[in-house]
Amino acid sequence: MRGDQPVRSELANVSRFLDQMAASQALRDALLIPRGRTAMGEIDYLSLNFAELADEQNAWAKRFLDEGMMKGSRVLIMVKPGLPLIAICFSLFKIGAVPIVIDPGMGLRSFLKCVERSKPDFLVGISLALWVSRVFRRPFATIKRKIKVGGPLDRIANDREKFDIQAADTRRDDLAAVLFTSGSTGAPKGVRYEHGMFEGQVEAIRDQYGIQPGEIDLPMLPIFALFNPALGMTTVVPEINPSKPATVDPAKIVLAIQQCGVTNSFGSPALWKKIGAYCSINDVTLPTLKRILVAGASAPPALMEQFRGILSPEGQMHAPYGATEVLPVSSVSDKEILEFAADRTLRGGGTCVGKILPRVETRILEVKEGPLGVGDLERELPNGEIGEIVVTGPTVTKAYDRLPEPTRLAKIKDGQTVWHRMGDLGYFDEEGRLWFCGRKAELVESDKGVFYTDACEGVFNRHPRVFRCALICCREQGENKPALVIEPIKGAYPKGKKERDVFIDELRKIGAEVEMTRSIEHFFFDKAFPVDVRHNAKIHRLTLRERYSG
Repeated sequence: MRGDQPVRSELANVSRFLDQMAASQALRDALLIPRGRTAMGEIDYLSLNFAELADEQNAWAKRFLDEGMMKGSRVLIMVKPGLPLIAICFSLFKIGAVPIVIDPGMGLRSFLKCVERSKPDFLVGISLALWVSRVFRRPFATIKRKIKVGGPLDRIANDREKFDIQAADTRRDDLAAVLFTSGSTGAPKGVRYEHGMFEGQVEAIRDQYGIQPGEIDLPMLPIFALFNPALGMTTVVPEINPSKPATVDPAKIVLAIQQCGVTNSFGSPALWKKIGAYCSINDVTLPTLKRILVAGASAPPALMEQFRGILSPEGQMHAPYGATEVLPVSSVSDKEILEFAADRTLRGGGTCVGKILPRVETRILEVKEGPLGVGDLERELPNGEIGEIVVTGPTVTKAYDRLPEPTRLAKIKDGQTVWHRMGDLGYFDEEGRLWFCGRKAELVESDKGVFYTDACEGVFNRHPRVFRCALICCREQGENKPALVIEPIKGAYPKGKKERDVFIDELRKIGAEVEMTRSIEHFFFDKAFPVDVRHNAKIHRLTLRERYSG
């Protein structure tokens, strides 16, 4: 993929996928939204087929056009997961408007900062959203009109009046949406998605995992529901609070999977740990699940091993690797992890994230501060050497929204080709598999050497009383020292100095077995790690560093 390639600018609009499904499988269920319980204790769903969902899309598109929206209008979405969210997003794609999607649980101050920087023209939201916009006027000052949306079950289309809305003549490189990062290692940033990038993601996900029309998906991150109409999958809306996903009741997720015959599901390791524990305690299996996609943080080998006994022999857990700025980059299956990679992780090798997907190119470069140029791309590190991961391909976004300096630091332009700096550190093994070793911002440099978070933590996570751990930099007598913060499993937090000393002694013995972790001598204990809202899995190590780096 070279810099002299022409930019593909032919017409593209992701809304066309929903129209195609409405024509080819009109009566197949497109969306199932929970609305209560039946007398038998099953989930009572409102169901819409693809034709009905397309009608909802067109009815919203007509309303938005009547409200003055047009191609290029920037529209802040503040809607709960369910029917309106999906129909509204596809209607905005269709008319060429640009939905702005910000995580609802990042905290009010961060949320308002993101709104103010985004400068939306319209607000489409529930009553609470409209109230927030009246109370905090400054961030919403650019909004020309506010449009109220009802609850997750509300429909606006009817059989008396149908609207035939033609898709705007958007091109592959036209802005399609602004999606915000989780902000796990810095301030959240709006990522500019183009229509061609969405289509590239649909193709990559479908081809990598062999997804077929007619499958049934339960996405535990609302934004992933937007791929399903394009993939021909039924979306089962989970009973989950998107602003507090860790509070999910695993029994409700299991019931939905069993009742609807779910074949595909996406969620973070934190959510699947809860579901796996529930299944193991209650001797439950999930034979309809063909694939589980785990992302947001590294999937522990123990979790994959556990689900080998919960899924059918044909079912698999997959861990796609990527970021809001580019997804997917690579993918690895539970079989690959358990057969060869798990042992390497326990010996400080990091986490295997698999082979690079077709049409994606990845390089490992020397770790540097500041912007990188085309010349840096030619200085690729050899296999086995840890460096910074950079990626290019059809799903790589080109810029952050209204943030020129972060864009300059995160992107490398080679003619028409744009490379993204993942902000991650890793290496390629002898077989061409990519290994993730940790975030660049969380790297620990000390007089004892360089320490990589994911590589070091994988060694200590094998302790039976460790739920998870985090490598941080600790200041001692003016010097940087590598230290480990431990979040024990429930009921295993040390009660006094004696228990604490025994726990630490056991950890030191484990660390002494691996060269990379042998010099880690400082240990702290924390009852509940600060984690990201989106996945409840990405540890805020920089927050822990401030907490324990006295």
